[in-house]
Amino acid sequence: MFYIGIDLGTSAVKLLLMDSEGKIVNIVSREYPLYFPHPGWSEQKPQDWYEQTILGIEELIQDVDKEQVAGISFGGQMHGLVILDEDDNVIRPAILWNDGRTGEETEYLNNVIGREKLSAYTANIAFAGFTAPKLLWVKNREPENFARIAKIMLPKDYIAYKLTGVHCTDVSDASGMLLFDVKNRRWSEEMCDICGIRVGQLAKCYESYEAVGTLLPQVAAQLGLSPSVKVAAGAGDNAAAAVGTGTVGDNMCNISLGTSGTVFISSKQFGVDRYNALHSFAHADGSYHLMGCMLSAASCNKWWMDDIIGTKDYGLEQQSIEKLGENHVFFLPYLMGERSPHNDPEARAVFIGMSMDTTRADMTQAVLEGVAFALRDSLEVAKSLGIELKSTKICGGGAKSPLWKKIVANVLNLRVEVPESEEGPSMGGAMLAAVACGEYASVEEIAAKVVKVVETVEPEAELVAKYEERYQQFKRIYPACKPLFR
Repeated sequence: MFYIGIDLGTSAVKLLLMDSEGKIVNIVSREYPLYFPHPGWSEQKPQDWYEQTILGIEELIQDVDKEQVAGISFGGQMHGLVILDEDDNVIRPAILWNDGRTGEETEYLNNVIGREKLSAYTANIAFAGFTAPKLLWVKNREPENFARIAKIMLPKDYIAYKLTGVHCTDVSDASGMLLFDVKNRRWSEEMCDICGIRVGQLAKCYESYEAVGTLLPQVAAQLGLSPSVKVAAGAGDNAAAAVGTGTVGDNMCNISLGTSGTVFISSKQFGVDRYNALHSFAHADGSYHLMGCMLSAASCNKWWMDDIIGTKDYGLEQQSIEKLGENHVFFLPYLMGERSPHNDPEARAVFIGMSMDTTRADMTQAVLEGVAFALRDSLEVAKSLGIELKSTKICGGGAKSPLWKKIVANVLNLRVEVPESEEGPSMGGAMLAAVACGEYASVEEIAAKVVKVVETVEPEAELVAKYEERYQQFKRIYPACKPLFR
């Protein structure tokens, strides 16, 4: 049988076709526009997502026996606000995860409602990118739209609705809305009251590997698929990527070097750090995870290469970088503000430490190292909870760089393992579909069977010591610069 994984990203939808053994049969990617109607705002049209997803599925399965397609599931960009009216029409463009308009609403939630209450209700505090502050923004700034809301959804869940007619979400994606009681895996009535909504306006919540329904007859006919094809709830992109890299069960770690960067630690036990510096979310395997999320990771390197240096040859720029752990230039990677662990939407990127002998290679190296140092900030919070890790998986576009993997291994002092498939969320989505269809008994079972490590990067004691000294310097830069960002 075949299983489709749909990764609804910020710039494109990536679709993956996997067989029963976990072999990737085909991959398709289709782009759609991103809109910035005001500085700091970020929006997309849900209809664009759906149109490109349908075209992508058609292309994905054109050369296989369509009768063998058994299930579909998702990984998707988290936190975005999709609102539908009583006729299930989209009311306004979706407000995305990287939108920064909700400063006042975030301040209200954290400082008026209070961080302690938020953490008690949801296991998290408010971040500008979360969904609840966006809802309050619509309530405060677009009351006519707020009054029309019949259903509140997340990006991937809109696609699931269009395929099945079911208003659904999953526990991992719901965890990032600040409307979900993570510990008890249910909607928080207290948070609904705070945001002025009813629980009934939220979608029914499923475990990520549960089937929510089957294809609508008209959709099945359009795609040439059986209407019995099951659609599973899927997961937020980071939880889906964790499934795709085998980061399931207890005390496993995955680092994603995508547009944003994450340190994702799976756990059988529910836990919250003292300052809510890490997100405490439900995991797609039925348990929990802690996640540190930085808003700009591989996008820092893309900005530096494409917009500043003006080159597309990333590998060539990295060839001249040799003296790791000895760079005197530092880079704060906060191009779009920062989430974990600082929760500061006003933070900005900074180069510091340049001198007359600083080279272009030093600056490039600083960008790569700055991202790694920022990832370590989140790892340090996890360590404060008693979590000890020896290794991590890695995925995302940045993981294609041998140099960057080496830097990450030594800055974090972890063995870095590269899975055979670096497809992340789309692979995880296909795996969740296979579990929903009964091909495998659990997420852990399919991960053990399907995920294979093809490369390991070991930390080197001498380099770890050098980077430890550099990291202690890096840690002091943000607090020193913070007053300047206001």
